[in-house]
Amino acid sequence: MKKLLVLCLLAIPVVFSSCIPHRDIVYLQNKEAATDSIPVITEKQTPYRIQINDILNIRVRGLDQSNLTIFNPVGDEALGADRDQRAYFDGFTVDLHGEIRIPVLGKIGVLGYTTEEIEKMIEDKLLKEQFKETANIFVTVKLTGLRYTASGEIGSPGSKTLYQERVNVFQAIANSGEIPVTGNKKNVKIIRQYPQGQKIHSIDLTDIKVMESPYYYIQPNDIIYVEPLKQKTWGTGTTGVQTLGTIITAISLVTTTVLLINRI
Repeated sequence: MKKLLVLCLLAIPVVFSSCIPHRDIVYLQNKEAATDSIPVITEKQTPYRIQINDILNIRVRGLDQSNLTIFNPVGDEALGADRDQRAYFDGFTVDLHGEIRIPVLGKIGVLGYTTEEIEKMIEDKLLKEQFKETANIFVTVKLTGLRYTASGEIGSPGSKTLYQERVNVFQAIANSGEIPVTGNKKNVKIIRQYPQGQKIHSIDLTDIKVMESPYYYIQPNDIIYVEPLKQKTWGTGTTGVQTLGTIITAISLVTTTVLLINRI
């Protein structure tokens, strides 16, 4: 009986240490101000600059649309393809030299430019080499969806494409099945592409100040990695009830084993 009591006393700190605290689960906590205050958050987002392997959707409009057909390709071989595949066939992929190849205009360097800057670049080139001002040329350049990858302790890992101009990290995670209780929301890694290579950034999703982070809005080709909490590796459970149940089961097993040994 004394041994059983000792085991129960030893189990108490294990129960509390293996439970996941409420503060580690809740998003966007106001950790500095009073609970009844309303913080003013300024979102930060810098214009995205085109990287190698990005796919651009370019469309040219004008008064005489028949003369602009060549600039608006539609891949016949992709008629039965899904949206992502059509974007690949019909879009303009940025090559390893940071260039895209447009019919008639040839190669244009776009690496490091924003979509608005590329629109102006193509429009000026068309008016200079192919058309007059009276043609009323209008160029639109967009990324063919915002593609990112979510991995680690997340509901539905894998690559996703969202057809929006901007996507924050919460939207990206929600579209990837959410972070389970066993995921570490305080140290989410954002692996981002840069011209000189990849960099890893960490953000705390439980802190409301994450909305001020330059990594709050994801960019094309970002990788979101969520590491598991240590409680998951212990295997005792994620709540006090689960942990207590596991420990009681273990104690019962040990007690039964001891009793059987003593009877032999």
